[in-house]
Amino acid sequence: MKEKKSATDDELMEALNKNGNKCSPDELDKLLMQLEILGLITIRWVSKDKRRVEFQEKPTEEPRMPRISE
Repeated sequence: MKEKKSATDDELMEALNKNGNKCSPDELDKLLMQLEILGLITIRWVSKDKRRVEFQEKPTEEPRMPRISE
């Protein structure tokens, strides 16, 4: 999938389930949200029910680690 640079959420779900993984739509949503927060993907709405997931070459910003007060 990464060679394509982008895929729809339906294509990702199909690819995950094809490889033997059972992934629910809720699990996919949580995973995509985490990847977007990390800057690894961006998500664009194509239509009301379809999203395009675009893979980023490099994270746009370094993820910040929370500081622990001593």
